[in-house]
Amino acid sequence: MKIGLITALVLCIFTACAQEEKPEILPKEIQIKTATLPAPDDKKDGATVYGYNDDGELVILRKGTNDLVCLADDPNKKGISVACYFMALDPFMKRGRELRKEGKDAQEIQKIRGDEVASGALKMPESPSMMYIYYGTEEAYDKKTGVLGDAKFRYVIYTPFATAESTGLPTKPHAKGMPWLMNPGTHRAHIMVGPN
Repeated sequence: MKIGLITALVLCIFTACAQEEKPEILPKEIQIKTATLPAPDDKKDGATVYGYNDDGELVILRKGTNDLVCLADDPNKKGISVACYFMALDPFMKRGRELRKEGKDAQEIQKIRGDEVASGALKMPESPSMMYIYYGTEEAYDKKTGVLGDAKFRYVIYTPFATAESTGLPTKPHAKGMPWLMNPGTHRAHIMVGPN
């Protein structure tokens, strides 16, 4: 009897430990507030916001009225990182999310999207398109207010197929916070402006 009870108890503890811990999903209002932190003030209230439902699935939390799309922090990743981007980038970003959900890694996603852009199946913006990123640590994040205390900005301006020759930008930064061109000559070409 005692051995059976001990075995049942050990099995119960093992099963509980083996279960995957579900990430905490914050209330919709807090997700929206945090997701729109990087947006310019005049764009925050009208931005479309993607966030997470109770099952941890990425869904539209708020349909917007302007040209900005914002992403809430992914509860499955360490740290806090939110981003807002010009709606012309949405097909590109959405395709990346779909491929990640299918289990593709970064290299596979890069190749698939590159092939789709080359074939015309995936459209990239024809003019420079802005992305605002705001990130920091979980320790400095207030889950009740949605405020991120130690955050930094990073700016990305997508300019598909731009090169150093076509923009005059260097392909590496030579000073902290300066703009530079990453992935030149590809569909992923973008101007990086890092934190100062």
